[in-house]
Amino acid sequence: MTDLAQGLRLRDDFPGVGDWHYLDSAATAQKPQAVIDAIARAYGADYATVHRGVYERSANMTLAYEAARRKVAQFIGAASDAEIVYVRGATEGINLVAQSWAGTQLKAGDRILLSTLEHHSNIVPWQIVAERVGAQIDVVPLMRDGCIDLDAMAAMITPAHKMVALAHVSNVLGSVLDCRRAADIAHGAGAKILIDGCQAVPRLAVNVAALDCDFYVFSAHKLYGPTGIGVLWARQDLLDAMPPYQGGGSMIDKVTFEKTTYAPAPTRFEAGTPHITGVVGLSAAIDYVQAIGLATIHAHECALVAKARSALDDLNSVRLFGPESSAGILSFEVQGVHPHDVGTILDEGGVAIRAGHHCAQPLMRHLGVEATARASFGLYSDDSDVDALVQGLARVRKIFG
Repeated sequence: MTDLAQGLRLRDDFPGVGDWHYLDSAATAQKPQAVIDAIARAYGADYATVHRGVYERSANMTLAYEAARRKVAQFIGAASDAEIVYVRGATEGINLVAQSWAGTQLKAGDRILLSTLEHHSNIVPWQIVAERVGAQIDVVPLMRDGCIDLDAMAAMITPAHKMVALAHVSNVLGSVLDCRRAADIAHGAGAKILIDGCQAVPRLAVNVAALDCDFYVFSAHKLYGPTGIGVLWARQDLLDAMPPYQGGGSMIDKVTFEKTTYAPAPTRFEAGTPHITGVVGLSAAIDYVQAIGLATIHAHECALVAKARSALDDLNSVRLFGPESSAGILSFEVQGVHPHDVGTILDEGGVAIRAGHHCAQPLMRHLGVEATARASFGLYSDDSDVDALVQGLARVRKIFG
């Protein structure tokens, strides 16, 4: 897809796109017909519960459900499908780790290390557990280009830091973390490290073994899959030592009124009837993305970001944020115009962007703004989307003088 015209053909796979200039893929990606069809079959002719029925259709659905777990493990380079926990999304995955690992391992005086650019979902869960156990939170600053300053991280981390939690790709700036170096720094101080991979998994090849992280989370809906399903990957020894996050059906070994014993991981963390069709949709999304190739997708999005940055950089009333090499995401400010007004005017021309603080208010304060406008690309994006964005911004500047 280095030939940007390829995007025109891929666009036909997405019934929700059409002639719409959808530039909000960082919030949620549109769904290819293959994923929609897989979900429709799962809710229709194939529908049955999993892990419970002895009848054929239930057995078949269980096989598909667990085959998807193996596919996810292979997709992110996990050593075993037993390291893959299905969750509602990355937010639940982070909360699970915060409660079941940090909440039982941290004590008063311990420290947690985050960064300035984190999404609220990678801030608030740590604040909740830190307040409960008496831990403290420290924040790694950013470099001038918006990347996490790993030299500063290396200088400020101490043996008191037990958990580090960082975004692989910023949802605002598109900056990419050197995860392996961050993991080496964390492990050198004796800390565990969690990586928020929401924005990375749809556009970068991820291998958790090579990254050497301890926990990795992502959401299916940003990977062209359905909402309500996501993945927590964790090292097997860590999962085995963690208590359940929720109680209910499926996650048990034996229940009596005197005592309950729990199933091994990952089942221990999957209480209740799961999002069966969501898992099927996630599996189909992985198939779709792998057929194209993540390297191809990343190169395509980088080319579109480069074109957009060049065009917007020529507008003296537009301020760009983030590094030149941002991955699929471009945030900007039109001087004197609120991002919500920018978004509204662009929408009138059929261009959909995100406007707001992007669940990253500490980063907004760091940038010195209340909000930004954000254009984010997907594998279905093409040159026409960039052209429409530039034309829409010309109209914004004309309206506001």
